[in-house]
This record gives sequence, C-alpha cells and structure tokens, in this order.
Amino acid sequence: MTPGKFAVIGLGVFGTSIAKALAADGAEVMAIDNDETHIENIKDEVAYAVTLDSTDKRALAAQNINEVEAVVVAIGEDFEALLLTTVYCLELGIKRVIARANNAQQRMILHKMGVSEVLSPELEVGRLVAERLLNPSLLSFIQLPDDYEIAEITTPPGIANRTLADINLRNKYKLNLITLKREFETEVNGVKEKEMHIVGVPGSDTVILATDTIIVFGTTRDIERFIDINQ
Repeated sequence: MTPGKFAVIGLGVFGTSIAKALAADGAEVMAIDNDETHIENIKDEVAYAVTLDSTDKRALAAQNINEVEAVVVAIGEDFEALLLTTVYCLELGIKRVIARANNAQQRMILHKMGVSEVLSPELEVGRLVAERLLNPSLLSFIQLPDDYEIAEITTPPGIANRTLADINLRNKYKLNLITLKREFETEVNGVKEKEMHIVGVPGSDTVILATDTIIVFGTTRDIERFIDINQ
C-alpha cells in the first residue's frame, strides 16, 4: 500500500507521535499547530510544518488541506478549538476526519457532529492497563463496536501443547483464531537471539505451544471467559 498524504492538527505528545509515525512510514505529512515551538521541534521530520490558528477557516483552506486523504485533529486541552477545527475540516470536504476526545461526553458530541472516528488515547490506555492487571495473559487488544475485540493473548496453560482441533475455539469458546506469533531463534553476528514472528494462517492440526501468542476475535466477555477457564 502506497503511503498517502495526511494532516495532523495539534502537536502535543499525541499529535506529534502520530505525525512522526506517519512520516517514518513514508507518508507525506502536514503538521499544524499554533505554537511555533512545536513546529520547530517537528519541521525536520515531516514534509510540511505550518504555524497557524486552525480555528481560522481561511488559514486552513490556504494550505490546501482539502487535498489530504485524512486529517487527525489531535488538539488536547482546548475542546472548543478542536470542535471548530473539526467542523471546518468537514466543511472543506476532507474525506476522512479523525478527532480526539478526552471523555465520553466529548465523544458523544463528536459522533453527533458526524465524526465516525474518535480517538481517546488516555481512556484507551487506561482500559488496556486495567485489562492487563485483571488478565495478565492479555497483551493488547483492539476494541470494536458491539463489545467485540481483537485480543493478543499469551498462551493460557490450559491449551498449551494441544492442536487447534482439540482446543475447538469456535464451538467451545465462541472465538475465532486470526493468527499466532511463535518464538524463533535467529543468529546475528554469532549471537543467538529469540524473536516472535507471525505464523500465517494456522491449520486445525497446528499445535499451540506454551511460548506462543495467540490473536483471537470475539466478544470481550467470551475472551475473558476463555482466559479464566484455561489459566
């Protein structure tokens, strides 16, 4: 997939991280902030770095921001500025607008405005930490609508050294296995190292090892039940 052209508005820690990650992957990034210090800190790492007030619609339009594939409005502290910026991005015809929300009320407001993609980094990290404390086997997860999620789990002891056919994830636990990561030993300059690699699409005769990491799809409740039963 060819990297595209994106804009990131609001260069706090969150916005800067997104802009740098996109640029590192080869995307053409326009980074925007009203603080010149933030622009100075990122100007050498992105294609364009512009100091402007994003609540000024004419200033945004002057940057041809409507030509980007997507814009991330990552303003963190000034929700009014985030709302105005988001409205202007929508009015300028940007195909995909992703906005930041710091709480459930802000998420609701953005959804009612027609923003379908809302990011809440603090809430999501908080939930991940809580989930990992409650379920140490859970390494990470992606929350999906209707209480579904994709979860990365260290192999619970109860399924180690058994085939997928024997474990019967779909019928017994209502889960689908997407793939798994397996530990492989490599040698670099005479030094042996262990690395985790994806093992494609596992078959029914694939044996799940104790050191594997499995990636499954299902409801949050079914994933938690699966972990609890097999600990």
